[in-house]
Amino acid sequence: MHTTRTVLLDWLRACIAAFQFLTRLPIPVQIDYTDRVFQRSVIFYPLAGFVIGLLLLLADEGLSLVLPAMPAAVLLLGFWVVLTGGLHLDGLMDTADGILSHRPREQMLEIMKDSRVGAMGVIVCVLHLLLKFSLLYTLLGTGGMGGVYFLLAIVPIWSRWFMVAAIQGWPYARQSSGLGSFFRGVTKWHVTMSGLVALFATTLLVAVFSTWLADPSVISFSLIYDLTIIFSFAIGTSLIGWLLATYISRKLGGLTGDTYGALNELLETLLLLGITIFITSHM
Repeated sequence: MHTTRTVLLDWLRACIAAFQFLTRLPIPVQIDYTDRVFQRSVIFYPLAGFVIGLLLLLADEGLSLVLPAMPAAVLLLGFWVVLTGGLHLDGLMDTADGILSHRPREQMLEIMKDSRVGAMGVIVCVLHLLLKFSLLYTLLGTGGMGGVYFLLAIVPIWSRWFMVAAIQGWPYARQSSGLGSFFRGVTKWHVTMSGLVALFATTLLVAVFSTWLADPSVISFSLIYDLTIIFSFAIGTSLIGWLLATYISRKLGGLTGDTYGALNELLETLLLLGITIFITSHM
């Protein structure tokens, strides 16, 4: 019994660590951040994304009731940033400063370590947020997003799963210790388990909302429709993420903690772009 309780507590600490690291949700629990906790915590990254997605849906519903699409989209984007404390945006800016400096690899990595944000980081961040805002505005302006507004909640699930895949799938670029170095022990098992969490969370969302929005006249096609959504996110995220991570890794000789955040931000926006194209083309 004591062993079972210890194991459960270990996994609970890992889950809490994932939420404390990836979100700014108030979880007043003190965790000893060991390498083991960091490595196990990645399994729960999609779960943290799932909670972020649900909170975004709730915020979307509330804002849409009292505001027009444009201010609602601005506030929704601001809420999205607040939920993560700008952690991933910081990584995006640092990565942009390094890669777009067009310096030798070692200098790129040094630039990314600098706490000051350069011109390229600011430019990329502004353009990135403008694109993300425009996509949210477009989706909010469709009036309920064509009945599939819940797809917004799936985006943070898969962007965070790919962070786990990137940690394991590409070498760590720095020789010295950094925040990303805590994850060096992440294995394919962690990636697989994290992927199962992502699949479960996505399936749960799709099943609940498909049942809620189901049209009795097309109920026989619902299973195919649900599976299409689930595998579109899984395959799309894997393909786009692989292209991005491969490009960054070739530039830097691997990935770093900053690039994990950059990958998350870029995937969120590109997945939103895919959703927008899908919805607007079927209106």
